[in-house]
Amino acid sequence: MEVKESVNKLIAIVDDEPDILSLVALHLKKGGFRTKEFPDVDSFYRFLNSDIPDLIILDLMLPETDGYEVCKHLKKEDAFSKIPIIMLTARAEESERILGLELGADDYVTKPFSPRELVARVKAVLRRHKPDEETKKITVGDIMTIDLEKYEVEVEGKMIDLTSTEFRILQLFVSKKGWVFSREKILQHLWGDDKMVLDRTVDVHIKHLREKLGTAAKFIRNIRGVGYKLEE
Repeated sequence: MEVKESVNKLIAIVDDEPDILSLVALHLKKGGFRTKEFPDVDSFYRFLNSDIPDLIILDLMLPETDGYEVCKHLKKEDAFSKIPIIMLTARAEESERILGLELGADDYVTKPFSPRELVARVKAVLRRHKPDEETKKITVGDIMTIDLEKYEVEVEGKMIDLTSTEFRILQLFVSKKGWVFSREKILQHLWGDDKMVLDRTVDVHIKHLREKLGTAAKFIRNIRGVGYKLEE
């Protein structure tokens, strides 16, 4: 059952030690996770421009900066603030652990560590974050309410009649507020690998969605040359 819960969850691992990257990735994959490994912060930040992991395993001692600064940066950004973080470090002092947790880290694993224990910690942290991800009603800007269970949208108390595709686009946007979704990502969410669907189709659906949302249309923003996002 645990493996099924892990399917499609993407774990980003940031550590400058190749052996640690390989070891952690190997055991996470055995646990049913997908992984992306980064030997430095720059490559990790570039990755965040195109994708968001479900959890980050972050080494505290990195050559160009430290994990505290990375954690602090991520927690300040709306698009990344809810990503759970597990700190990985050789420092065992209680004060170090407390600082990491105060900056927003969700857990702290000290090297040397048991890979199986780390995988168990990852699963435990993801389970703790699950209720948040499964929120059934989402409010945007105090004027729009989206009921993910009933597939209903209200704007200023008035029910909005959306098509299934329009609702699924809105559902994608509110899943990660502030995150820019490329047309390719939106197409993937809607139709999977169907290559017959054109990028232009996304623009048409979003145009119709905005028209129906009325005053709430302002929350859906077009980022020229990149894609779309929902921002309050």
